[in-house]
Amino acid sequence: MQINKNVDVSEINVQSEGVKNVTMKILIGPDDGSNNLIMRYFKILQNGHTPRHKHPHEHIVKIEKGKGVVIDGEGNQHEVSPGRSIFVKSNEEHQFKNPYPEPFEFICNILNPERYK
Repeated sequence: MQINKNVDVSEINVQSEGVKNVTMKILIGPDDGSNNLIMRYFKILQNGHTPRHKHPHEHIVKIEKGKGVVIDGEGNQHEVSPGRSIFVKSNEEHQFKNPYPEPFEFICNILNPERYK
């Protein structure tokens, strides 16, 4: 068993095309012995966003703090806040945005894409 203290996990700035003002922590992942699942914590600052993208792995997302906008595969925008959970299908286009002043924070669980290609 691995028990991590989230505040002790390193936060990295996400550097990728189409990303703006996004940080991520790997709360549980391969470095902790989890070969199949990865639990990530994202923080999107004001006017930040992830790229509009898709990939073979599904996401399960739980909103933790703040509010933001998630764009689904049809381009519909949905405001989300704590108390909401999101399922993103395999190969469904999606994007997360934060047009608000407070940080938008969420947990995102995925299968390890290196293992499940």
